[in-house]
Amino acid sequence: MSDELAPLPLEVLNPATEETVAIVPAATRDDVDAAVARAAAAQRGWAAAAPADRARLLRRFAAVVDGHTEELAQLEVREAGHTIGNARWEAGNVRDLLEFAAGGVERLSGRQIPVAGGIDVTFLEPLGVIGVIAPWNFPMPIAAWGLAPALAAGNAVILKPAETTPLTALRLAELALEAGIPEHLFQVLPGHGAVAGDALVEHPGVAKIVFTGSTRVGKQIMAKCADRVKRVTLELGGKSPNIVFADADLEAAAAAAPMAFLDNTGQDCCARTRILVQRSVYDRFLELVAPAIESVAVGDPLDENTQMGPLISRAQLDRVRSYVTADLTALRGKAPEGPGFWYPPTLVTDVAPTAPVAAEEVFGPVAVVLPFEDEEDAVRLANATAYGLSGSLWTRDIGRALRVSRAVAAGNLSVNSHSSVRYWTPFGGYKQSGLGRELGPDALTAFTETKNVFISTEA
Repeated sequence: MSDELAPLPLEVLNPATEETVAIVPAATRDDVDAAVARAAAAQRGWAAAAPADRARLLRRFAAVVDGHTEELAQLEVREAGHTIGNARWEAGNVRDLLEFAAGGVERLSGRQIPVAGGIDVTFLEPLGVIGVIAPWNFPMPIAAWGLAPALAAGNAVILKPAETTPLTALRLAELALEAGIPEHLFQVLPGHGAVAGDALVEHPGVAKIVFTGSTRVGKQIMAKCADRVKRVTLELGGKSPNIVFADADLEAAAAAAPMAFLDNTGQDCCARTRILVQRSVYDRFLELVAPAIESVAVGDPLDENTQMGPLISRAQLDRVRSYVTADLTALRGKAPEGPGFWYPPTLVTDVAPTAPVAAEEVFGPVAVVLPFEDEEDAVRLANATAYGLSGSLWTRDIGRALRVSRAVAAGNLSVNSHSSVRYWTPFGGYKQSGLGRELGPDALTAFTETKNVFISTEA
């Protein structure tokens, strides 16, 4: 019997009320060992199943999720403080990801390559057991980014949700069994990062880690995986630019700017938190954006009219507050008082590009507005960061749109919009925003090994 001490249980708080929603036992290292052994056994049978059967079960899983979208959304509101509209979208996104991945199962094919003296074929084989470490900012969809294509490619998945948001993950595991997904093929292990997370990363039976979270923790995971030459996909931080040129539709750009950094209370690595505005229209842009910031509805996440809810925790609230110091010039919206981790929409002006609030990822409802002179200056400012995840640019000039899109060092860019993530297109970052790509038509191949086989015809 192991003498390992049981880690403290996880207390799940409602961010809007600070009330305890649930107490969840935390996994130990022994729990991870046992889960990996079960997953490895289940994966062998799953990989041997006919592709059509795997696809059929994934579609059934999607259908069961579809029948429980409201339940999942309500659970997400309680544990993460997301607005009910966003939470419903997230539950629907899990369904859509499963459907999309199911469609790729029967098209996950190798190639026949012309060679002399025989034939040469390639096979895409599953890796085995995949560890998915999901964040608290989008607990459901980002978990599905890993689990859906990994299962579709013939792997088993062990999901470790964030300490603060384990409930939707646990419910998804129950729904998977209800749908007929083989037992132990998809397991959820709530736990502390320093215990369950590290055990998953370090386990020799886990073939790949998919991690979404901070760049600091991502570097630690990458280092531990390097020691074992373990595959990783990392989706990390961001400090994304929103570039507004003088020839843009300023009214449209200003109207769209607030929710580009306030959606999910700014707890989004794609949040456009550096608004770069050409100097000739800088003052006019501020005149237009001010009422849009002030009118954002912040409050009860269950209210259908709410646009922004609370931050996830007291620690996150304190972190955000530390960036907006008293000496800064800031335009603020409104936020509730009393219980809950509330912070108002905040736009900082008259600040240097190197100031912490302008250079570091705040991960809250805070953005800065910075002026630029010309196209070259805009690109310089946009790229003056260690991150490179996403960004937007606003212009009526299609040539400029293409030039700047190619010049900005980021993995996901939008022109005259703020869209970053679609499950049918690839997603990932440059520089310290991550490693690898998720989603899109090649999502399944990220969970496979390519095996090359030559068969001589001259023997």
